[in-house]
Amino acid sequence: MSTPQQKNRLLACLPDVDQQRLSPLLEWVTMELGQVIYETGDRLHHAYFPIDCIISLLYVMADGDAAETAMVGNEGMVGISLFMGGEVTNGRAIVQNHGSAFRLRSDVLKGEFERGGPFQHLLLRYTQALMTQMTQTAACNKHHTASQQLCRWLLFGLDRLPDNKLKMTQGLIANMLGVRREGVADATGVLQAAGLILYDQGTFTVLDRSRLEEEVCECYGVVKQEFDRLLPDRTAT
Repeated sequence: MSTPQQKNRLLACLPDVDQQRLSPLLEWVTMELGQVIYETGDRLHHAYFPIDCIISLLYVMADGDAAETAMVGNEGMVGISLFMGGEVTNGRAIVQNHGSAFRLRSDVLKGEFERGGPFQHLLLRYTQALMTQMTQTAACNKHHTASQQLCRWLLFGLDRLPDNKLKMTQGLIANMLGVRREGVADATGVLQAAGLILYDQGTFTVLDRSRLEEEVCECYGVVKQEFDRLLPDRTAT
């Protein structure tokens, strides 16, 4: 029988004994669209394990401009600085799609990490997968078209949500990707005309995922393969 924490892929990878130990320490919280989890330089008090929300990790420039470095959903967690020794954050984390998450106190997470064993190994494997996503995102933003980047972003979102809809305006996606809004609008129009997606008032509906996967650049597959290799999917369906 599945347990509530198995709705998060990272927690679901833990052995039963570790899940049972952590279960009473996990707090179910609602994550609101636009909610800022932390800003650059903040000291974290909790780690978050998304269930059906998406959290964007952003790098913020001195002039206030920001670009998305990674997307975190039910495959992972937010707050790796808690066990990597940095103590403070080097970017912004903001809720991109509303939903819910498990919250774990920072002292509990650090204590679990320091005891070693499966949880420590799991968090380190997740960090490696997250770093792959970050580096691949940087390469994608540099070398691939706005259309390919939009396909990647949509597929990443679909992998982390229970349905085929993502709520995000073209302007916000442009900010996330670090491209001109006109580029995202043009890419949206092309994908919509081809029957792959439908965009209406800030909501993207993916109509043909298989064809979207044919249009996306290699970056999506590289990141997905790394997550699948390091974190087998044992979440309940």
